[in-house]
Amino acid sequence: MKKLRCPQCDIHRFYVRNEQYDKVLVNVDENYNVIPLNPDDSLVDFDLSTLYCLGCSWSGSPKKLKGGSKKIY
Repeated sequence: MKKLRCPQCDIHRFYVRNEQYDKVLVNVDENYNVIPLNPDDSLVDFDLSTLYCLGCSWSGSPKKLKGGSKKIY
């Protein structure tokens, strides 16, 4: 699995949050699927439209990550 990277600092580790600000660590694959690092973690009720980078202050859509299979304009 190819992991997409942060457009700002180039790492591939992110987290997502829910309404209670709980966090789950995730990666994003080349097809923009958000995948939890721990297979036992559930992403139910988490906002997968906004990722938060663990290496810098970047946050945004999975479509903004580097290394995807489709060119985004």
